[in-house]
Amino acid sequence: MFLDRLENLERQYLDLENRLADPEVLRQQEEYLRLSKEHAELAPLVQAFRRYRQVQKELADSQSLLKEETDEELKALAREEIQSLKEQLAALEEELKFLLLPKDPNDEKNVILEIRAGTGGEEACLFAADLFRMYSRLAERRGWKLEVLSHSPTGLGGFKEIIAAISGDRVYSQLKYESGTHRVQRVPETESQGRIHTSAVTVAILPEAEEVDVQINPEDLRIDVFRSSGPGGQSVNTTDSAVRITHLPTGLVVTCQDEKSQHKNKAKALKVLRARLLDAKMQEQQAQIARERKSQVGSGDRSERIRTYNFPQGRLTDHRIGLTLYRLADILEGDLDELLQALITHYRTEALKQA
Repeated sequence: MFLDRLENLERQYLDLENRLADPEVLRQQEEYLRLSKEHAELAPLVQAFRRYRQVQKELADSQSLLKEETDEELKALAREEIQSLKEQLAALEEELKFLLLPKDPNDEKNVILEIRAGTGGEEACLFAADLFRMYSRLAERRGWKLEVLSHSPTGLGGFKEIIAAISGDRVYSQLKYESGTHRVQRVPETESQGRIHTSAVTVAILPEAEEVDVQINPEDLRIDVFRSSGPGGQSVNTTDSAVRITHLPTGLVVTCQDEKSQHKNKAKALKVLRARLLDAKMQEQQAQIARERKSQVGSGDRSERIRTYNFPQGRLTDHRIGLTLYRLADILEGDLDELLQALITHYRTEALKQA
C-alpha cells in the first residue's frame, strides 16, 4: 500500500514533467505556474523514493554477494555493508512516511508576530522587548524581512505590546511552535534587593492571511480615527491618523498608530485583523478535531507555559519537549536554530505516531 502510493505519485510527477515541456502549456502562464508549483511540491518525495529504491537494490545485491562469497574477510565486509544499508533504508522509510503526511497549508505563509507583556509589570514589558529583539535577530540571520505594524512602548524601553509582520521563505513552518507563554526568571533592573523575579510574556504566531483566505465584508467593520499618542499619553501627531478597526461579528479590535498616514495605519490594521480572523478559524478547526479525537498534536493552546528563560543560570528550557540549553545569551541574539529544529523534529515524530 505504502509503495503503491509512492509509485502513483512518481507517475504523477513524470506526467507533470511532460506537461511542463508542452509548448501549449508554456503559452498559458497561469496553468504553467500552477503545474510548476505542483511539480515542485512532489519533487522532495520523488527524490527520496528514488533513493529508497536505489538503496533497496544495493541491499539486495549485497545480500546476494554474501550468499555467494566464500572468503570470510569479504563476507565480514558484506555484513557491515548490509547493516549500513538497512539503517539507511529505515531512515528513508521514516522520511517518506513524513513526506506523505498531509501538508500544513500555512507552512509557506508569512507571519504576524504578536508579543504582549503578561504578569510582572514593567519587567514583563522589558522582557517583551528582549523577545522582540531575539526574533528580529533571527529574521536577520535567515534573511527574512521584518516590519513593525504596531507597538505600545513604555518609558523604560519595554513594550506592553508589539506586532510585526515577518516575510520570507517558509516563515510559518519555522516559527509556528513559538506561540505560547514565555516565562523569564531574572533580577529586574528595577529591583534594588537583587531578588529574582518571575514574569511572563505571551507570543502569538499567526499565518498572514490573504484576501482569498479570509473574506471581510466592509459592512462588518467599524473604523474609528483618533490622534495617536506615545508613552504617558502625550500626543505624537497633530492629525487624526491613528486607526481603530472593530470587526463587529467577532468583536475583534485592532489599533494601529505607528504611521503618520491614516491610510497606511488602516492597511496595517487590516493586515493584522485578517491574520487574527484566520487564526480564529484555525483554532475552531483544531477544537473540532480535538473533540473528535482526544489527543491532538500541537493544539496551539497559548494559555500554557511553553518555555522558561533563566538568566542567573544562563538556561533556556522548553517544557513541551524537555529540552534544556545552557547558552541563553546566544539564543537571545537570535541563534534559535537548534531549538527550532528540535521542536520541528518532535512534532514531526508525534505526527507520524498519529498517522
